[in-house]
Amino acid sequence: MSTYQRAPEAGRALRLHLNENTGGCSPAVLDAIRSLSAEDIAFYPAYDDVVRETAAYVGVDPSGIALVNGLDEGLHLVSAWALRPDPEGPRRSVIPLPAFEMFAACTTAAGGVAIGIPPREGFEFPAGDIVRALDGRTRLLYLTNPDNPTGRAIPPAAIAAIAAAAPHVTVLVDEAYIDFGGESVLPLLETHRNVIAGRTFAKAHGLAALRAGCLIAHRDTLAPLREMLPPYSLNVAAAAGLRAALTDRAWRDRYVGESHQSRELIYAFCEDRRLTYYRSAANFVLVRIGARAASIVAALAGRGIFIRDRSTQPGCDGCVRITAGLTEHTARGLTALGELL
Repeated sequence: MSTYQRAPEAGRALRLHLNENTGGCSPAVLDAIRSLSAEDIAFYPAYDDVVRETAAYVGVDPSGIALVNGLDEGLHLVSAWALRPDPEGPRRSVIPLPAFEMFAACTTAAGGVAIGIPPREGFEFPAGDIVRALDGRTRLLYLTNPDNPTGRAIPPAAIAAIAAAAPHVTVLVDEAYIDFGGESVLPLLETHRNVIAGRTFAKAHGLAALRAGCLIAHRDTLAPLREMLPPYSLNVAAAAGLRAALTDRAWRDRYVGESHQSRELIYAFCEDRRLTYYRSAANFVLVRIGARAASIVAALAGRGIFIRDRSTQPGCDGCVRITAGLTEHTARGLTALGELL
């Protein structure tokens, strides 16, 4: 499992490599940030309104949600709690591969040991392999639904079965891409109290630079995590921007619709060129280009178009990941890719 490699700076180029919202945030977000006063910035932020409104948006009680400074902070928080030092030896996490590299990084930072589950053919969800790997030293299972980088959706029933089979293991489900497809685990949280969902507002809502996310779980599950969370984790601009973004559901819905159309454009492109691709429930598509993947990515970057080389991840030999955002951006990227291929 590799450590997280920050992507090259892309500036104002065509950014199809980080699964961002290529259409930008709602104008309401900019208005909210502009309306901040000198006192708003000088004083510590209040969170009651944004917590209540975020909870209502995702459909949970405010007692079951904790705001975090980007979902990355949430991943570190859960990892630090679940993998805290044990006199009997390091605790273990289990990570189905390929996976978001931050899972392994968070495990290492918490002093734990990461156990990777090799990918199956076609990136089929390895439920049985996961259950067999959850031994007495395991305290944390990381899942992403829909998965990154494959885009595969995980059936909530499979997650529920794993959580029930290993009640001593915290099941952290990263739902960064749930706006674009798949089924959330939120309905499981009352009966499966070892399950925690993580959300970000970076993707569908376009708030990546504001760093706004949340953890969602049963209030009893969140209680020890709240004790570790900094008192003012979300900055005032992020809080104001998040509140505004949640009120403009039409902006979010339009972008999600464009993303779905962009996925279809990528599928058609791959079928025309007989490239292997994996149907995705997220705002990106994994495409197997072959041995030229790294050189193609570099050549596109030279044209000011960025896609992500994923060929070093397990099971992803020769693969690139292409963000499916606004259709005009997707079409431009595919035109250039077609010329190089």
